[in-house]
Amino acid sequence: VELFFFVLLNFVASPFELLSNLPPDGRGLNPILQHPAMVAHPPMLFLGYVGFTIPFAFAVGSMWKGKVNADWIRATRGWTLWAWLVLGVGIATGARWAYDVLGWGGYWGWDPVENASLLPWLVGTAYLHSVMIQERRGMLKVWNMALIMLTFELAIFGTFLTRSGIVASVHSFGQSSLGSLFLIFLITSSGFAFWLLWTRRASLKSDNRLEALLSRESSFLLNNLILVAIAFAVLWGTMFPVISEIVQGEKITVGPPFYDKVTAPFALALLLLTGACPLVAWRKASWGNFRRNFVWPLVVSLATGAVLVGAGMRSALAIAFFTACTFVLAVTLLEFARGARARRNMTGENLAFAAYKLTSRNKRRYGGFIIHLGMAVLFAGIIGSSLFQTEATGTLAPGGTRQAGGYTLKFQGLRVEQGAGKNSVIAKLGIYRGNRHLGELSPAKDFYRSAEQPMTQVAIRSTPLEDLYVILSGWEKDGKASFKAYVNPLVSWIWAGGLMMLTGAVVVMWPDPRRVSAAKATEREVTYNVA
Repeated sequence: VELFFFVLLNFVASPFELLSNLPPDGRGLNPILQHPAMVAHPPMLFLGYVGFTIPFAFAVGSMWKGKVNADWIRATRGWTLWAWLVLGVGIATGARWAYDVLGWGGYWGWDPVENASLLPWLVGTAYLHSVMIQERRGMLKVWNMALIMLTFELAIFGTFLTRSGIVASVHSFGQSSLGSLFLIFLITSSGFAFWLLWTRRASLKSDNRLEALLSRESSFLLNNLILVAIAFAVLWGTMFPVISEIVQGEKITVGPPFYDKVTAPFALALLLLTGACPLVAWRKASWGNFRRNFVWPLVVSLATGAVLVGAGMRSALAIAFFTACTFVLAVTLLEFARGARARRNMTGENLAFAAYKLTSRNKRRYGGFIIHLGMAVLFAGIIGSSLFQTEATGTLAPGGTRQAGGYTLKFQGLRVEQGAGKNSVIAKLGIYRGNRHLGELSPAKDFYRSAEQPMTQVAIRSTPLEDLYVILSGWEKDGKASFKAYVNPLVSWIWAGGLMMLTGAVVVMWPDPRRVSAAKATEREVTYNVA
């Protein structure tokens, strides 16, 4: 991998090569990228892609040397978690950039390059769950090898898709002539890795077999299959325009409705499985114990569904997802409460401190629970903002009003400002709910003189329950202005859920002082014996 990129940077596409016509003060950053999220989005994606090289290399190396036990998994767990974490941060900051900058009221448009970053994250998530089975039960060795190799190759595929321009994307500013070289590297590296897996398959046989369908092993395996199925559906939709052009000579683009319809059932099943998995024991769970653990979370989630129906919600998909999210929340909080109560009874600590100590002493388990909580909150935000978004458009004269959801927008006029390198047309809107004045919003259009392109400056009023999202679409000489407004329910839950998942991942990765001390003691003993 290092050799490939070394050749690219030194002999094919040197980043230090001078332009034919040197601008006096540089070209400047593309205006569409001038957003705080862009400080994190590209480097986080890059670090995520690069990070998956480490477990991939260890997997291939362990097969090459014939050492296919779980040592390579333990050695690379931190790297895998780090890559998964920073890739997730990159995806989340990209979604925030799209929400704030592109001016279409959404945050995820199933753009091909967006999809390309999601693919290794999905398969990497499957891998992180699957390796637990190999560590504990010595099972799924071939599957784990295949998953980490597929994760790495999808990272290379994402780079190829971004740089080649074979599909239309909002990331077209990243296109170059390197696509063919990445394709060659993708085919070569994946061909070698999977050939090696095939030749070593006899030494990768499982130590144990699946003993029961009702077991944590089977739930993890089902979790894996769902994540891989989602990844395959996204990959198929992403590449369908290319495939259709090769087969039929006509490029047929797959839009968001395809992805929403195909992935929704899998996502719902994944949520339910996320809630059910902690209730299931390893090897073989008893139905009686499963039912006892299942009762209260099921009652709470069904009660939530009944309340939503009683409140007038009629979308079956929304009710199903909100019920599933509640189920995950109930199971996870119940597991925290059980553990904290048990520790409090043993130590006499108060419940909050007992929960903290419980998490600090079993970071992998309870950090995973925090990630599950964040996932449930994130899904609730996605469903609320996707299924219940409302839109309003209109042209207003100064003093005119327009309803948008439960808000009243009052247009107060336009002003023009000149800044460094740009001119701005700014609208001023008063925001009311009934007779109560909530504040003002100032959507704008910026015109960058060097880039000769307009930029939309969205105005957003965000609350825990919903966002009011307003765009200045255009204006006329007589002072009238056209607006587009969206009310996006629960969209802030997406960012909150992502932050919770980030927190959980940091908890899982945080070093255990006891293990660090033991490792240092072992190191001192080895050093002494060698001396």
